[in-house]
Amino acid sequence: MDAAHFVLAPFLGMLWCFERVFIPALAGRKRFNVLGALHAITHELVTVTNDTYINAASVCELLHRLAALNLGMPITLVLNNARYQKCYVVQALATALQIELLYLPPYSPNLNLIERLWKFVKKKCLYSTYHANFTDFTRAVSECLAQTQTLYKKELDTWLTLRFQTFKKSQLMVR
Repeated sequence: MDAAHFVLAPFLGMLWCFERVFIPALAGRKRFNVLGALHAITHELVTVTNDTYINAASVCELLHRLAALNLGMPITLVLNNARYQKCYVVQALATALQIELLYLPPYSPNLNLIERLWKFVKKKCLYSTYHANFTDFTRAVSECLAQTQTLYKKELDTWLTLRFQTFKKSQLMVR
């Protein structure tokens, strides 16, 4: 589980030219927030979205949505160390809903599978694309997320693997 904060601004995919090119952009920096939980095996996505803030209430809403899936097996939710994810309200609700919270070590977003999904979404619907208004912008992100199990499933299956780089014999260099 993790949050992504998509900002209505130009995302340059790649640009190289001999002439000066102006990219249209809207004034302001309005954000579309997506709090998502990704099933590590099936890649099913459950989200909570808003255009204000992600906070403990958002996490609690996501926990309720996950519990409502009635999977019939224990749920372990892998999270980073955001303050709103570690508060008492979230931990108490997770315990009540029988959802185990597993926190990643600090500064290790590479271990969170959903980070790859956020990168994929930016690549598919934001890079080198102009959105005339915030409604079009949120629609593009939402449609991309809605198609993760259909149109993009085969491509995402290669992105969302459980292969992580490990260091078996790591050494610290002390001076």
